[in-house]
Amino acid sequence: MRVRGRARAGAALAGAALLVTAALSGCDSAPAPPQSSKGPSPRASEKPAGNTSALGRPLEWRRCGAPEGGTAPGSAWRCATLDVPLDHAEPGGETIGIALIRRAATKRSERLGSMLFDFGGPGGSGVDILPRAASAYGRLNTRYDLVGFDPRGVAASSGVRCRGDEEQEKAYREVDMTPETPAEEAAFIADGRDFAAGCVRLSGRLLPHVGTTNAARDMDAIRRALGDEKLSYFGISYGTELGGTYAHLFPESVGRFVLDAVVDPTADTVGHARNQATGFQRALENYLKSRGEAPAAGTRRVAALLGRIDGHPLPTSSGRELNESLAVLGIVAPLYSRSSWPALTAALDEAGNRGRGDRLLRLADSYNNRDGQGHYGTQSHSQRAISCADAKARPTAAEARALLPGFRRLSPVFGPFLAWDTAGWCAGWPVEGEHDTPEASAQGAAPILVVGTTGDPATPYEGARRMADELGEGVGILLTNEGEGHGAYGRSRCVTSLVDAYFLRGKVPADGHVCS
Repeated sequence: MRVRGRARAGAALAGAALLVTAALSGCDSAPAPPQSSKGPSPRASEKPAGNTSALGRPLEWRRCGAPEGGTAPGSAWRCATLDVPLDHAEPGGETIGIALIRRAATKRSERLGSMLFDFGGPGGSGVDILPRAASAYGRLNTRYDLVGFDPRGVAASSGVRCRGDEEQEKAYREVDMTPETPAEEAAFIADGRDFAAGCVRLSGRLLPHVGTTNAARDMDAIRRALGDEKLSYFGISYGTELGGTYAHLFPESVGRFVLDAVVDPTADTVGHARNQATGFQRALENYLKSRGEAPAAGTRRVAALLGRIDGHPLPTSSGRELNESLAVLGIVAPLYSRSSWPALTAALDEAGNRGRGDRLLRLADSYNNRDGQGHYGTQSHSQRAISCADAKARPTAAEARALLPGFRRLSPVFGPFLAWDTAGWCAGWPVEGEHDTPEASAQGAAPILVVGTTGDPATPYEGARRMADELGEGVGILLTNEGEGHGAYGRSRCVTSLVDAYFLRGKVPADGHVCS
């Protein structure tokens, strides 16, 4: 169960992009002179979009990606593939293709340049998400070309694959993600190692090269290929970590940057799990209070339900059973957005009062990218590969077991799952992680708007404060959204208005501004 910054299209379509896990650089660029307090200067509106790849080959843009899905004559969307080095340390070696999608600014005479998006994950496909989410960014599209991409190791950019649908189904059905016996613990760790072995077998050559630092270098290649002097960027959830890494590596190339639903750059593997136990418990308590239920009593009720399901999985109309692991994911999913809280109420009522698991299972399937025919998406494969390429920590089962009492105190519902996740996620991973925590210092960069929501479950608000501090004085500009859910843009009128003014007019809000 990895829920750190994982991308999800539903939240993007609601205007706030996306869900759940975050992965956890060195600076090779000299800092630029300090920027004016009036904000970054826009790119020249007459500068055309570039069409040359980082390796000197032309980008070939073609019609694609109608918002309804698929390709349609007259679609405003164009797709291309950017060739970049598989290993940036060997620029003349093997290449990898980065899939791009673009919709041109609608007011060409007022065009500021391109705006690159990353909707989270790691593992979210920008090529897939952006056309379906674009209506939320209509004002920005008046003056910016909207550009999405699949980061390396994701979807159309040589997406990592690790196991098939049957193996995935078997794991969700048989592996207890909160093992309580030696046999369950052995099966849990063995499944992590089996997943890693599948990644090696199916995608081994990619695994050393899919980390966040390499994706940030690809972003700079995208900037150059698009013909922009500075990069304008909208990063959500894990996309904030990617944006912070880019700002550290290329501070002189930072244009107008917004980081929304911010991953804590100071947290290591255990710290992220602890943050999320806090964040999801906070969101659960806010949900319970909205229903007039005392948070402590409501938490005990939900934890007791999960305990019953652990011993006796619930039947569903599909013939599949709802076990405890899937039930937790079914509770996690609707906590990302307050608009989904009624679905959580219905699902908990069905499970607790009727002894049926249909609704929670549907929520878990949506979270796991499982369709009605039993096919799973590969986002979780990419997510694990990127996370484990980034994070050095490889906690053991004994270390996870030692975390349990403290995590249970943080959250009786989510704590055990997140404690065990620290050991299972990168078990047996063949590639050493790059760092304990990512570097986000970006002195000399233009002001970067850092947006944190007080009720965010997956990337708790405290991470936004720490990101703003890590970016540096005068660079990280904190904007607080007092509200619920993962991401603020499109959900809060105040935040949306301030972000639009920043992107369109270069108007930087006062550091510490609060939208209530």
